[in-house]
Amino acid sequence: MAFKLTCRSLDMAGKTCLVTGATDGIGRVTALELAHMGADVVIVGRNPAKCAITAIDIREESGNPSVEFMVADLSSQDEIRRLAKLFKQRHYRLDVLINNAGALCFGREKSVDGIEKTFALNHLAYFMLTNLLLDVIVGSGAARIINVSSSAHKVGRLNVKDAHSPRRYLGWRAYSRSKLCNVLFTYELARRLKDTRVTSNALDPGLVATNFLTNNGLLGRFGNFLLGVRGSSVEEGAQTSVYAASSPDMAGITGKYMVKKRSVRSSKCSYDEEQQAALWEASCYLTGVKFKLPGMSVHGLIAD
Repeated sequence: MAFKLTCRSLDMAGKTCLVTGATDGIGRVTALELAHMGADVVIVGRNPAKCAITAIDIREESGNPSVEFMVADLSSQDEIRRLAKLFKQRHYRLDVLINNAGALCFGREKSVDGIEKTFALNHLAYFMLTNLLLDVIVGSGAARIINVSSSAHKVGRLNVKDAHSPRRYLGWRAYSRSKLCNVLFTYELARRLKDTRVTSNALDPGLVATNFLTNNGLLGRFGNFLLGVRGSSVEEGAQTSVYAASSPDMAGITGKYMVKKRSVRSSKCSYDEEQQAALWEASCYLTGVKFKLPGMSVHGLIAD
């Protein structure tokens, strides 16, 4: 594909990239493309065996030996903290963080922390991992934070007070709400990082043929079949993620929502700064993570 050839001509050597949800679908292709460009790539998944196999496959396909994996269930706050700690033990820089892992649960589920699982995985994991690694990210200079959202955010509605435990649960409503949270979080983060060289952007990969709905029984398998029929390829779906992570055109660009490698307007409510700030404060409360830029404390961040 012309897209791959263009991307692979870029040099990401010496840059460290972390991609969550990278054992399958868009995440795997994103990690593979970054490895082709010479980056040191860290993939994150929850299945140890699948992580190991994926890392080996990406090394072989890209010819890049600098591909490793870390295992974490990102719906668990303890595992997110452990992941961040392990990453800091192994790496002194992080040039690109791609928050890609996500799910849609048709039925109500709770995380190990007692939080509605779609919200925990699709939003709080982005919030926690980003903030817990922020000292390393800011210390890396012109780093990039990329949050994979969805066009579903346009129909999302957020009541910050009960987003973590809604009284009435509908799978699609929970998913669209979490994707709105991705965009709200991206814009608030961009504003808080305005005096650094770090950028924060969100994107919509489009309708992609993945196994995204696998953990939803027979109905989920049928949904995956429909995605396979109507969705674009995972290679096409990963284009904007790879572009946002590697393109020189994205240098210094922050606080944007991207579709097909172009900045577009997100939903009207996603620009509500009061809602952005309220979600941020609620996320701090639910996770015990407090935002502090490096220089304000030894590690740049305090996790209570």
